[in-house]
Amino acid sequence: MEWLNYHHLRYFYIAAKEGSLARAAAVLHVSQPSISEQISELEGSLGEALFRRVGRNNRLTDAGQVVFNYAEEIFTLGSELMSAVRQRPGLRPVRLNVGVADSFPKLVTNEILKPVFAQPQPVHIVCREGKLEDLLAQLVAHRLDVVLADEPAPSSANFKVFSHALGESTVTLCAEPKLATRLKRNFPQSLNSAPALLPAENTVLRRVLETWFRAHHVKPNVVAECEDLALMKVLAAEGRGFIAVPTVALKEAVSRYQFRSLGQANGCHLEFYALTAERRIAHPSVALITERLLA
Repeated sequence: MEWLNYHHLRYFYIAAKEGSLARAAAVLHVSQPSISEQISELEGSLGEALFRRVGRNNRLTDAGQVVFNYAEEIFTLGSELMSAVRQRPGLRPVRLNVGVADSFPKLVTNEILKPVFAQPQPVHIVCREGKLEDLLAQLVAHRLDVVLADEPAPSSANFKVFSHALGESTVTLCAEPKLATRLKRNFPQSLNSAPALLPAENTVLRRVLETWFRAHHVKPNVVAECEDLALMKVLAAEGRGFIAVPTVALKEAVSRYQFRSLGQANGCHLEFYALTAERRIAHPSVALITERLLA
């Protein structure tokens, strides 16, 4: 494998950028012959002339222009690397890899990520959904920067994970307008035998709902159970049944799906967490998430 001498490349890049060896020498604090020698060695290793003489000036050849474009990309990336390690803002979007537990409400995910999108530095967010245990393994392996979950990291985990409490929310039951009008009367007894769209079993939201149903002697007719909470909202928007929404995201659910509130499930509370692993260099966008409390 052939290796590129980046020292030679830097001398060429500065000379091309400054437009003359004299100005490049002043920038680099070296002599002109030294720069000329370094560029000659680069041309020898590439097998191409990078400059051509036009009168008293040097102009880039076609190959020189190609090399200059790559060099600019390489040294810009190098500068961005230093900025990222030192946590200084750079020109390129900062990549943030977010794991979202499949039971975590997606409307709440949107609320949590709003300050990340709002920061002045551009960001590229990659969201991955999955089972909590799988996401935690990716977090520890540095494939994720943070995991959003509706429960803290299990104490049985054989790796160190920090659970940052972001806040909690009550739960509101809602439905599309026609069904809501019928079920709102005599709530919550009106939910008896009413069509219900529930999250999958063994999720936190399902457990708190089942407890609330039992406490109020309510037995709805479960028409669908969904692991995909977004699908559950689509079904509810078509009038298939009522659903439970974290109250913190109710305003957006009403705006986006035209739901109407039936009433709050008093005593039902959901907790939201950002899970992080120990990092020598903290991701600046993760701090925006872990330090924010949901209203």
